[in-house]
Amino acid sequence: MNRSPRRATFALSALMMALAGCATVDDGVQPPPQITTVGSRDLSAGVDGPLAPLPAQVAAAPATAPVLEDPREAAGTPVDPLSPDGQGEVDAEKARKDLWVRVRTGFGMPDLDNDLVRQHERWYASRPDYVQRMTDRGSRYLYHIVEEVQRRGMPTELALLPFIESAFNPQALSSARASGMWQFMPLTGKDYDLKQNLFRDDRRDVLASTRAALDYLSRLNKMFNGDWQLALAAYNWGEGNVKRAIARNERAGLPTDYESLSMPAETRHYVPKFQAVKNIVLAPQSFGLALPQLENHPYFLSVPIRRDIDVAVAARLAGLPLEEFKALNPQMNKPVILAAGTPQILLPYNSADTFVKRLASHQGPLASWTAWVAPKTMKTAQAAELVGMGEAELREINRIPPKMLVKAGSTLLVQRAETRAADVPEHVADNAHMALAPDVPPLRKVAIRARKGDTVAALAKRYRVGANQIAAWNRIDDGTRFRKAQALVIWVPTGSKIAPVAEGRALAKAKAGKPVRMAAASQNRGGAAKGMKIRPTRLARK
Repeated sequence: MNRSPRRATFALSALMMALAGCATVDDGVQPPPQITTVGSRDLSAGVDGPLAPLPAQVAAAPATAPVLEDPREAAGTPVDPLSPDGQGEVDAEKARKDLWVRVRTGFGMPDLDNDLVRQHERWYASRPDYVQRMTDRGSRYLYHIVEEVQRRGMPTELALLPFIESAFNPQALSSARASGMWQFMPLTGKDYDLKQNLFRDDRRDVLASTRAALDYLSRLNKMFNGDWQLALAAYNWGEGNVKRAIARNERAGLPTDYESLSMPAETRHYVPKFQAVKNIVLAPQSFGLALPQLENHPYFLSVPIRRDIDVAVAARLAGLPLEEFKALNPQMNKPVILAAGTPQILLPYNSADTFVKRLASHQGPLASWTAWVAPKTMKTAQAAELVGMGEAELREINRIPPKMLVKAGSTLLVQRAETRAADVPEHVADNAHMALAPDVPPLRKVAIRARKGDTVAALAKRYRVGANQIAAWNRIDDGTRFRKAQALVIWVPTGSKIAPVAEGRALAKAKAGKPVRMAAASQNRGGAAKGMKIRPTRLARK
């Protein structure tokens, strides 16, 4: 008998009415790009523009004749970065003094004395092991910071600020993405010329971050008319927030000093914590603590780098454990140091000459890694084939998740061929970034309708998409419950059939010749009434 095709046709007609609210929107609009960006460039939206290959990066470097690596030209003479003309010489008399004495005699900020200061003093005093670890880490950097602070005529208390910012851990990263010993946020770091790209993050660089932090603190001090407590509050909370807090107190006729302002708990504790550290440094014995003696001479020297070199090779030539090398050069994001983007490395005073001498007699390549810029958007398998690496290795070293495309203009870390003599050029070293996008089919835009009482989660289940995607596509919260019917959009692969889960089940029932209960009439747009049962028509026998 031939009833099945007609039954299915009738059911499909009903389903077409029910799906009238799910129409493809052909307005030429592209879906919001789903892009992950690593590096300094902010690749936000649009297929063109920021996502297009960067001409300076994609263009082939000028052809040069191959040259043999001469390790004697790979590094310059070690110097004290604060006294480049002194060639790293140490004043013997000056070096015999304890650095803590210099710090204490240079104190120049007004003291804060309240219960919060006492609370933080007790906290540190009860944790001598923690204080010991902090001061051990800080011993690498304190001489340089104190020298820089005093050269600027600033109070030496500022050299203690990394104790409360990061416990002198240059690799520290906060939940708010503040990084480094001085805890710079990404945008603030860029404001103070701290480069952040695929190969390095100057927020962690010992020299660059110290210079930037003292520049910033000096500016804040002037902004708040020489009030260091307000300047420190602004360093923690943001200058705009402190200004607004002052303005509120002024309108209310209240004092505008640090202790009188309304501020978050973290900032309320910030200056008392700083004061507690200052008090402990001033008289550690009063708190049952002992600070290790710090020598009053440079811990490290700066060695100019002129050739690309692996981090592991540099550490080995300097005779240092890898972790010690990274503690002085924490800005490196990759296992290779690019000479074009890294003017120098820091090495302990006694290791710098060792490094230069061993480097001059080094045999073999200095770098086993280099940078490669993708000429077009491609799969990782294609990129791996072009650079002569396995796909799994390429994804692992560049931290590329599965099922992702490498966007045009992205910079990848790849193995350096033994025959390659050219180092990574400056424009790549300074602008390296990586942009990834999901490896998914092209999408089309579809209009849907949320019924009264619907939730985003229910719509996501109905249309087989993510709730967070619906929320992002329509600029709503993923916990939204709709108080009335509302038009929305979703994005689905081009060529795919879009049908809510309920209607898809109805179609299956119709094909099986079973009764079908359709959706509410509000969704049908004039179709079957709410709760109406649609049964296949029984055709008369011919």
